[in-house]
Amino acid sequence: MRAHFHSFRARALLACVPATAIVLMGAAGTASAAHRPANSRAELRTALQHLLAGWHPSTHGAHWASLRGTGLKQVTRSNWSGYADDNSTGNTYASVTGKWKQPTVTNCTTTGPPKAVMFFVGIDGFTSHTVEQGGTGAICGHGTPLTHFTWWQMAPNGFLQIMGTTVKPGDSISASVVRAGTSYKISVTDSTTAGNSFSTTQPCGGATCTNTSAEWIAEATPPGAGEMPLPTFSPWTLTNATVKSGTTSGTISAFPDDAITMELTSPDNDVKPGPLNTTGNKFKDSQLAT
Repeated sequence: MRAHFHSFRARALLACVPATAIVLMGAAGTASAAHRPANSRAELRTALQHLLAGWHPSTHGAHWASLRGTGLKQVTRSNWSGYADDNSTGNTYASVTGKWKQPTVTNCTTTGPPKAVMFFVGIDGFTSHTVEQGGTGAICGHGTPLTHFTWWQMAPNGFLQIMGTTVKPGDSISASVVRAGTSYKISVTDSTTAGNSFSTTQPCGGATCTNTSAEWIAEATPPGAGEMPLPTFSPWTLTNATVKSGTTSGTISAFPDDAITMELTSPDNDVKPGPLNTTGNKFKDSQLAT
């Protein structure tokens, strides 16, 4: 997901957001939580709408850097960390999958400023302005308690669609994006906590989705684009990564791959992926000490 935030301190701006920008997929994503009264769940979902209404694709491109031989590239980005398979040798991508345990998030309070982090698999967004992505996230602030949730995002409208809101740290998550012609099936499964799983099939819409990258990413707000710094989170370990290009299926290292380090401004911690395992389907993404 390419992120761009409007100021969340100016509540007047939120009032100008079109209703379509803050759609919540209630029927598919309503999560049961016996410990939370119904009216509180509704208030929570409304708060999440407001906090995430401005999250949509931006137009800043990727920068490839520090080429090391003909294999792995080391890349820095302002708000992404993880791995991406690129189209430097003409690849286009038809599917991407991955699994993880939802990280523990700290330093994220109800009364403090908004903070958010997202974890996802996706097609496009690394070198293009279209995105087809699904995953989990965590957000807090401006009166909203720390909430872990599932979501999807699809170009060209780009608006974040929140699904379940009762994801818990340690939940077992699997996610996939599978292309069939100009449609994309985005699925996220929380096999630990009921009510957070979903599957949706979406057309590419008015824009042509390029399918020029596949990603496994932890994401933050770009510096200077809004008021949502990263919270502190435990390492995100991505496993069981698969990807398909043409008729060839493989893992992250089967195609031209990029290790992406998120370089943030103080006081946030940069986020850096560790090396891929020998089969190329697992890595750990960790915040670095400032």
